[in-house]
Amino acid sequence: MFVIDQLILLAAVLILLGIMSSKLSARLGLPMLVFFLLVGMLAGEGGIGGIAFDNASSAHALGTLALALILFDGGLQTPVASIRRVWKPASVLATVGVMVTAAVTGLAAAWILNLPLLEGLLLGAIVGSTDAAAVFSLLRNAGVHINERLKATLEIESASNDPMAIFLTVGLLEILVNGLQPGTGLLMLLIKQMGIGGLVGLGVGWLAVQLINRIQLVATGLYPVMVASCGLLAFGAAANLGGSGFLAVFLAGVVIGNSRFVFQRSTFLFNDGLAWLSQITMFVMLGLLIKPESLFDVWLEGLMIALVLIFIARPLAVIPVLKLSGFNTREITLVSWVGLRGSVPIILAIFPLMYNLPGADLIFNVVFFVVLLSATVQGSTLPYMARKLRLTEIPPAAPAATLEITALGDVDADIVEYTLGDRARAAGRRLSQTALPDGTVVAMITRDKEVIPPRGSTVLKNGDHLFVVLRPDVRAFVDCVFSEAEAAFRTELPDTELRLKGITRVADLAHSYGIELGLEGYLSLDDILQQRLEVKEPGAVLVLGDVTLTIRDMVGSRISTVGVKIVAPAETEAVTAAAEPA
Repeated sequence: MFVIDQLILLAAVLILLGIMSSKLSARLGLPMLVFFLLVGMLAGEGGIGGIAFDNASSAHALGTLALALILFDGGLQTPVASIRRVWKPASVLATVGVMVTAAVTGLAAAWILNLPLLEGLLLGAIVGSTDAAAVFSLLRNAGVHINERLKATLEIESASNDPMAIFLTVGLLEILVNGLQPGTGLLMLLIKQMGIGGLVGLGVGWLAVQLINRIQLVATGLYPVMVASCGLLAFGAAANLGGSGFLAVFLAGVVIGNSRFVFQRSTFLFNDGLAWLSQITMFVMLGLLIKPESLFDVWLEGLMIALVLIFIARPLAVIPVLKLSGFNTREITLVSWVGLRGSVPIILAIFPLMYNLPGADLIFNVVFFVVLLSATVQGSTLPYMARKLRLTEIPPAAPAATLEITALGDVDADIVEYTLGDRARAAGRRLSQTALPDGTVVAMITRDKEVIPPRGSTVLKNGDHLFVVLRPDVRAFVDCVFSEAEAAFRTELPDTELRLKGITRVADLAHSYGIELGLEGYLSLDDILQQRLEVKEPGAVLVLGDVTLTIRDMVGSRISTVGVKIVAPAETEAVTAAAEPA
């Protein structure tokens, strides 16, 4: 038997054990990284597996590749709308916040471990960033929902603070090992890392979208691979030019993820799977690298540093920033508590080993202990803290979409599959009563093993699968129609105009979208506009409370398409004034 045969078997067993341990994570309320690490520790030299692994170079190489794929997937799943909403507090937390956390923790570490100041600050920099994946996997598993601004702040901060922690770690190592000047030398390194990393990431992301949409590959399965390769290209190009590869790969992911390109859904699923495989592989490998008995040698020092990090450094970094951004005390408390450490600190802890820094083993063991303690204690109590601070909210209406296929070429349409759940508001109603946006077509309905031709008279039932052809800009409205929530709330709707057929009834509009016109339910939009407007022509507007109805298209004297929009009171007055005859 060849050695590679044994390695493949061993890798498969460890990955499967890591995947199976994720089931325990949901039940026990612990981040999955804890279980992945434990699998590696049990399989390692000091555990029941007895596998000897102490190659820091291999761990660094594999960890860097895994981290690049994880950050790329994080960028793909980061909406630009979330960035716009909270970019100010999140960006300050991801930069200045990391520096404050690193400085306070580093000073404490230097005193507790009796290290030189710069080595203490190095340890502080290593544990300076937080782990978004651990936080929100816990919130989802525990069924905890928090408001969108708070959630976006935590997500954007956690997704974007890794480059600063990496820069601080590399910069301090350059000072300690290569004699880099702490002042102007470190500043120039920062500018070079962030500047080149940012430009390369944005440039490669834009070029990747252009390439993907123009090239015709022989196999559709190559498109997701091409996207992943573009992410790695951004990392490699930036790193070789002296910039931050981690910042570049994240920004490339943001640009690609917020663009339209072919086979988008399958690409997201492929890269999500790659990120999960990377996390499992990385944490199992890091678990193999640590000797469990070495943690007992630093448990007291690690505990003291973890307490400083959690109760002093993190709050000092968070409170001033969020206070100035208008967050209340309860929200600030939760953000302060959500400081889980994850993959990045352990990977960065390998850097001193690579540089042969004196005391590197001590730093690695302490960082490993701090991450394990942070993930276990903060992770297990996070849902409790959210409820105790009364920050939990009723979960939003969940759309029933389970499959999305992006059309080829320049066709601006998606085919989306909806499954009607037990509480779907469309169940029990005719298809003609769903008030779907104009241009949206139900192509097929399947019920059990039967295919049902979609007609206006077709009555929808629980468990039906509907294949709907729609434009991406109306997806949120269609999600609302087939939502699991029994009642519709118009506050869930996007701030854009909804275009409906003129035959849409008032009652159907209220049932599907929660938009009440205060008129008889049997009236159609065509009826209302015909009765109340003197001039019937495209562009004519009727104001009913805070809802405007605009004629968008006519067939002869019949109004075929109507624009429906909810407007603010000031905007309503302006529309009314514009609509009144002079």
